[in-house]
Amino acid sequence: MELVHTHCAGLDVHKKTVVACVRIPGPDGKPLKFTRTFSTMTADLLALADWLLAHGVMQVAMESTGEFWKPVFAILEGQLTVLVVNAQHIKQVPGRKTDVKDAEWIAELLAHGLLRPSFIPPQAQRDLRDLTRQRTVIIQERAAVVNRLQKVLEWANLKLAAVASDVVGKSARAMLEAIVDGQSDVAALAELAQGRMRAKREALEQALKGRVREHHRFMLARHLEHIDFLDEQIASFDAQIAALIEGEEPSSTPPAEPSEQEPVSEPASNEGQTTSLSWAEAVEIWDAIPGIGRRVAEQLVAEVGVDMAQFRSAGHLASWAKLCPGNHESAGKRKTASVGKGNNWLRSALVQAAHAAVRVKDSYLAAFYNRLVGRRGKKKAIVAVAHKLLVLAYTLIRKGERYQEPGAAYLDERQQERLLHRLTFRIERLGFIVNLEPRAVAAD
Repeated sequence: MELVHTHCAGLDVHKKTVVACVRIPGPDGKPLKFTRTFSTMTADLLALADWLLAHGVMQVAMESTGEFWKPVFAILEGQLTVLVVNAQHIKQVPGRKTDVKDAEWIAELLAHGLLRPSFIPPQAQRDLRDLTRQRTVIIQERAAVVNRLQKVLEWANLKLAAVASDVVGKSARAMLEAIVDGQSDVAALAELAQGRMRAKREALEQALKGRVREHHRFMLARHLEHIDFLDEQIASFDAQIAALIEGEEPSSTPPAEPSEQEPVSEPASNEGQTTSLSWAEAVEIWDAIPGIGRRVAEQLVAEVGVDMAQFRSAGHLASWAKLCPGNHESAGKRKTASVGKGNNWLRSALVQAAHAAVRVKDSYLAAFYNRLVGRRGKKKAIVAVAHKLLVLAYTLIRKGERYQEPGAAYLDERQQERLLHRLTFRIERLGFIVNLEPRAVAAD
């Protein structure tokens, strides 16, 4: 088998140790292997880097083992070409398995160019990812606390959620705080309603007639305090993310230069031209697409970045995000294949945006969804819209352009003949004769 890398190493990373196997050519042409075990303490990882450089190692590969690969990668990335690979892609032949054999196997695969590296973004983008992902976790935690607060209201038979769409909105929050303070007059509680909620005061009086005990007041108070704390955390992360995005310089990565972490083929001539964008500009492009808000746009920039040259095509990006069907063919028959497991943070953000996009009236994405939902079902149609959002953003970011709404009739205009033929056929099946004539355009 052809030898691609002469001086390379494989690392088997664990929580406390790293087993390293160096593979270099020997004097007689046969490969020499040196194996050594290092601790994962910083001093030992620095010693690992020195040991690899002393053997002339240029390429290093390791599995993406939980979070344990990250400190190793952080120390080695500035000195060596480091490949982080999917553990499922490098499984050893069944048999005896040891840490040393795993490291040797990884080095062997790397030497012959049989490893496909995962996409590892630059350090600044990884920091932005950490911030947006943690903010998402806090937002989800806040939703869980609101649900627990709603349970307490049900225990006390307070049907506030039956009247107010948001039990922690401005009006509902004022009522809950009054209940915590000991207020039991339902008329006084209903008078705390503001804006359009004041038209529902009679319904609020009925909903707030419950059996509230001191235990319920204590639970409500703690949940409200927890929600306030999480709101402060979210606002803090919003400010930090905004500052990081505004302070980022435009990407200067040459479009023709493939990433070391994600090898790409030559792009097509119409896709080879890219525009250097800053994070702030990319966020504005994402935010202009229907269904995508500011927070989701920031998360999508953190996950995908602005350098679309990392992905050879829009289809490759969709495949990496696992928003397209898999391939499963055997004996000439194509079988059902799931989309697989990919970047859950990216996919969940796009699916969330897709749910919002299909509710925009007279929009292209809503029309696209309605064409699919009848024969594919809601879930598959939503995933298709999420795929469409990703492909749209890929093209727009490559070109540095804003989204232009084509309208709900765009798909019908593109397929006018097919539409006329299909509708004519359906009407004729009902026993009618169809004669189509173009409508005369009225003169101005």
